[in-house]
Amino acid sequence: MKTIGLLGGMSWESTAVYYQLLNRMSRERLGGLHSAKCLLWSFDFAAIAAAQAAGDWDRATEMMVDAARGVERGGAECLLICANTMHKMAEEVQAAVNIPLLHIADATAPAIKAAGCRAPVLLATGYTMDQDFYKGHLKNRHGIEVRVPGDDDRAEVHRIIYEELCRGEVWADSKETYLEVVQREVQKGADGVIFGCTEIGLLVKAEDFDVPTFDTSALHAAAALDFALGD
Repeated sequence: MKTIGLLGGMSWESTAVYYQLLNRMSRERLGGLHSAKCLLWSFDFAAIAAAQAAGDWDRATEMMVDAARGVERGGAECLLICANTMHKMAEEVQAAVNIPLLHIADATAPAIKAAGCRAPVLLATGYTMDQDFYKGHLKNRHGIEVRVPGDDDRAEVHRIIYEELCRGEVWADSKETYLEVVQREVQKGADGVIFGCTEIGLLVKAEDFDVPTFDTSALHAAAALDFALGD
């Protein structure tokens, strides 16, 4: 098994899920006492979030590049950014290391295509929903056109991520808000739901929806294990 490098802590709530997924999947595939070989760099998310809020993406990129190089020096043989939003600087991070970066959108796209979805709605941070680095990657690399909720719904989806989920707070009324947001988009033609923030799976599950769902954390972890095992 190759060693998986993880850039995590963005937030640690979802990074813990990555760690659980990688180890559970390893045990399921290999049996016995097997677990995943991985190296984790865990950020102080307050510093990352401050750079995001200030629009200081150069500083955020600098932090990500430094961490990626550190994980590579530690012996990682591939790299995962355990956050959808921080794939904004995926190209810069990949250019800074000699190991492959496994892009979360590349891990998600095959599942969307396999489900036959043509217009999935993207639930994510405001940065990911508003900017083109993630939507554009899915469109340009995979031919997948995603839709995003309206302005007010985007603002509330974003608020719940940063003010609740990243702080370990999971509330029934916020779950209901997400379900209502998706229902409005389904009525407009959405045929799937991308959990485009790695914390979203803490709040809602596939069984909550009548359309296919795509949990980017789980799909990303599975792609990393495929790589690590040479599958």
